[in-house]
Amino acid sequence: MALTLALDIGGTFTDLIAFDDSSGHIHQAKTATTPANLAVGIAECLGKSGLPLSEVAKFVHGSTTAINTAIERTGAPTALITTEGMRDVYRIGRGNRPEAYNIYFKRPEPYVPRRLTFEVRERLNAAGGVIEPFDREGAVEVARQVKSSGVEAVAVCFIHSYANPDHERRMGQVLAEVAPEL
Repeated sequence: MALTLALDIGGTFTDLIAFDDSSGHIHQAKTATTPANLAVGIAECLGKSGLPLSEVAKFVHGSTTAINTAIERTGAPTALITTEGMRDVYRIGRGNRPEAYNIYFKRPEPYVPRRLTFEVRERLNAAGGVIEPFDREGAVEVARQVKSSGVEAVAVCFIHSYANPDHERRMGQVLAEVAPEL
């Protein structure tokens, strides 16, 4: 048995569908979503399916709950910390111009308002090399500002962190020290 298993957490139900590659059988299970702890609904759905998890070769997870949160904009108030000088890149969003010549096109409002976007002095090049070292003192001050801003969550997105995540990790450590509740 080699299973391909897909699980989706919805607002009302958690659904599972699995395909047995060797026999061609399709298995299904459904349980109530458990908003207080989504893992409980997942575990119940997996248990209800009766499938041997050791036989799962591929696992696909979807979350209608997460998509609905984004669409409905009902998520936790969130701050964004960026590389100094990059505060407005998120708002400008030049990588997404689906209708460049439509004069009536209105870009969606960003999830994080500008007043909750903070900057830290640091800079990497595209290869991950350090151009500007991570400013720990400035990062501590930014973490204090984020903490006092009233947000419940914070995202850190430094330029070129895909090539070298060290500065983002260091910012995460600062946030864990200054604002562990976020």
